[in-house]
Amino acid sequence: MRILIVEDEIRIREGIQRLLNKLDSGYTIVGEANDGEEGLRLCKELDPDLIITDVQMPRMNGLQMLETLYAEGILTKAIVLSAYSEFEYARSAMKLGVTEYLLKPVNLNDFSNALENIKRQILEDNRRKPEKVGTLEQIMREIVGGRLQVDEDTKNYLYNNYSIVEEQDFILILAYMGDQYHNLSGNGKASLAHSLSHYEGIGYCSLDIEYLSSVLAIIYNCNSGTDFERWVQYQLLNSFADNTAIGYTVVESLSQIKTGLDCLFPYMDWNLSFEDNVLISYPKITKVQTSMCIYPQDLEAKMKSAICASDHSKEREILRAFYDYYRDGKVYDPHEVKESYIRFMWAIIETAKSVGNERVGNIKQQKLLDRIMSAKVHSELSEVCDFIADNLDCRETQNESDNLTIRRAKSMISEFYNVGITLDEIASRLNITPEYLGTQFHKETGVTFSVYIKNFRIQKAKELLIGTSLKLYEIADRVGYSDPKYFSKVFKETTGQLPADYRKSYK
Repeated sequence: MRILIVEDEIRIREGIQRLLNKLDSGYTIVGEANDGEEGLRLCKELDPDLIITDVQMPRMNGLQMLETLYAEGILTKAIVLSAYSEFEYARSAMKLGVTEYLLKPVNLNDFSNALENIKRQILEDNRRKPEKVGTLEQIMREIVGGRLQVDEDTKNYLYNNYSIVEEQDFILILAYMGDQYHNLSGNGKASLAHSLSHYEGIGYCSLDIEYLSSVLAIIYNCNSGTDFERWVQYQLLNSFADNTAIGYTVVESLSQIKTGLDCLFPYMDWNLSFEDNVLISYPKITKVQTSMCIYPQDLEAKMKSAICASDHSKEREILRAFYDYYRDGKVYDPHEVKESYIRFMWAIIETAKSVGNERVGNIKQQKLLDRIMSAKVHSELSEVCDFIADNLDCRETQNESDNLTIRRAKSMISEFYNVGITLDEIASRLNITPEYLGTQFHKETGVTFSVYIKNFRIQKAKELLIGTSLKLYEIADRVGYSDPKYFSKVFKETTGQLPADYRKSYK
């Protein structure tokens, strides 16, 4: 695969080169550019298979470069790199049809997966045109893939066998199945064909579009597009599962089928803005009036308190309330809904990490961002909420290497940390010497007893700072520090922030 890198920071360009060399010797870097203008020129000159581009660059940014290329009919595949704080750019990339959007710093696994996805797309695009005209399905597949210029033989074949002429209306029905595609695509294709067979007087061809996780039906020779659309809305939709989104558009010639599909697919997100069984009809959907999308600050605050209190049933309850929040009968811009999801999930992750939830801290935020950004049906957002809830609800497990003595010592610390229990007192209760307990504790935990109990108290203090409105001296007393000033000093030494500043950062 021939790759062009467009990135203004030489350190990042070099890092991308190293990653490419590590992943596959078949990747060839054909050029490098410092900004979008130079990238535009090199892309036209070198005709790469893939562009890896940053967003923020001088003179012309990466998205402006891609937009210019696509407007000129140069549909080179692209991987866009950006920071989470530039989510608006991610939304723009989605509108352009970019399928791979990675956060900096780039993770090796995410980068590898993105490259594999691009390779599959290129393989699909390069599928050979049949040597002869082929079947109707083969012809339509080549047209959808942009690989077929309709010649006279093909025109004659379509007209003689299907009464299809080049300049006529074609209706596109797209059934998006998301994560269920591989389980449902065969059934989905059969279900779509079965439903269409009940509508008299039309011809149709159905295709699996794997890279869109969808099934596409191309309808031709339909006498009344208005009646047919009404039939699709009120009858065909009911034959599909709730976790499927149905899109609809009309094009005026064979050559516009690919363009029509490319225009329709990004608007499938609007399925998230309605209740189930609503047809996403393009371009009608572009004129929909939306309500103001207000972020639920109160739910975020309640969620932070529930996390700090380790109230897992409350966490699930709030996540369900958040999911229902945007399903109140109003119509919201789906991109704004997704932004709210990202903001809410990021707040959860940061709060959980701050109170020591390692399982949540290990969530790959890039993959979570991808799941939210690519969602087009309600079930995909519901699965995100369930995924977060499952990771929050991780009961503390004991390390297999912990022996019984250390587990009992930890249990005592958890029970008596706020009254200043000492190593000697715990050793006395366990009927062992303080020296032996101290040695074993360090061996099993990797830290000394004093460091462990200090960290335990500071962790509890973090939970109280975020999850309650207690005054600082009250929090100090609750975690075992009689002197608030000394508590503040220890807290800053441990976290790098004063307690008051820490609380502000999570409000």
